[in-house]
Amino acid sequence: MLSPSLEDYLEEIYRFSLSLDTVRVTDISKKLKVALPSVTKALYKLREESYIKYERYGEIRLTDKGKEFGHYLVMRNQLLQEFLGLICSKGNFAAEAEAIEHYLSTVTIDAIETLVEFMKNNLSWQQAFNDFRDLKLRKNC
Repeated sequence: MLSPSLEDYLEEIYRFSLSLDTVRVTDISKKLKVALPSVTKALYKLREESYIKYERYGEIRLTDKGKEFGHYLVMRNQLLQEFLGLICSKGNFAAEAEAIEHYLSTVTIDAIETLVEFMKNNLSWQQAFNDFRDLKLRKNC
């Protein structure tokens, strides 16, 4: 089980790997706004857990395990942002998804995924929710 910080590193490595041939320590450092030694320390931990292949000053490559979990992390983040949109949150979806994603269990993520799928496939339910929310907002004004 990875810490929230290591999940962030792996998620960004995965994102970079989708568009770059080579992922470098400096790419991660700039994206996460952390010092190079912090990135290197995290990379060694991810390597120990078999999520990446990495040698000092070398390129970073995801293992199959790293690709699978990195994909899950990206999808989890996207799901939570979509959920926040469907419930009409007025917050910053990206920041809020980032704040909560590490602290939800897999079963809770699965339940949210089911709810999001239900909401998208039942537009009348979505409309009823929106109407209820609007009514509640009018009462609170």
